[in-house]
Amino acid sequence: MPGPKKLDPSASPRALLGAELRHRREGAGLSQDDLGAPLFVSGSFIGQLEAGTRRMQADQAQKLDEVLDAGGFFTRNCAALKKSKYPDHFAEAAEAEQEATAIREYAPLLIPSLLQTEAYARAVFRAYQPTATEDVIDDLVAARLERAHLLADPTTPLVWVVLDEAVLRRHKGGRAVMAEALRHIAALAHRHRAIVQVLPFSAGAHGALAGPLKLMSFPGAPPLAYLQGLGTGQLQDDPATVRQYELTYDLVVASALSPGASLALIESVAEDYAHADKQL
Repeated sequence: MPGPKKLDPSASPRALLGAELRHRREGAGLSQDDLGAPLFVSGSFIGQLEAGTRRMQADQAQKLDEVLDAGGFFTRNCAALKKSKYPDHFAEAAEAEQEATAIREYAPLLIPSLLQTEAYARAVFRAYQPTATEDVIDDLVAARLERAHLLADPTTPLVWVVLDEAVLRRHKGGRAVMAEALRHIAALAHRHRAIVQVLPFSAGAHGALAGPLKLMSFPGAPPLAYLQGLGTGQLQDDPATVRQYELTYDLVVASALSPGASLALIESVAEDYAHADKQL
């Protein structure tokens, strides 16, 4: 098992709190499970806090100050974590994503956020918020595109996505937008920046019918699973639960087309959109 991740306390508020938490916990002679008990959280959750992949909440900071006799350190510094450009239900997952070394995702209806083009993201946000001002939509799109900068690194994180065939077939923003969006995914696959598979309609029933699933792995910290619904989201860190979701993802991968066949299908559908748009 890899050792604890080396944190730069100046990198972010989460890194600062994580480094201090590990220092004080070890100084008190407590295991992660020992420290998690009075907070009613798992040892895995404490490990995620120490690795800077989970956001510390105000009530947790107060309890940690009490248990570790930290003189209010965690309470004072936890306030900096409240600021986020993302919705509350997604903020913690977006922050964890920045630390991940591998991101695996099953997408039943939408192209995953990291792989979206600007026009596609704009169409999705406008569908979500039909009465929002352009400034609001602009801010949402900018935040989403900023997240995609993770892919600027040629190798890390590993991104492996399974798209349901419905992602390809349901129009978002019109045919030209869909053609551009699918060609963007194909380009990422051609550059070996993302592994992309398609789960065809012919696969029938599968274990992830209930909704999207994202799995994130980290150096020296337990993995996380993220489940998202309409205006809601939940991070799961219980090891047994995450393993079950990993099995679910593996079964979806087993039912999907190969990467080569998936790429051919994506490019074919993109061409169909582009050709149909020229005929109109």
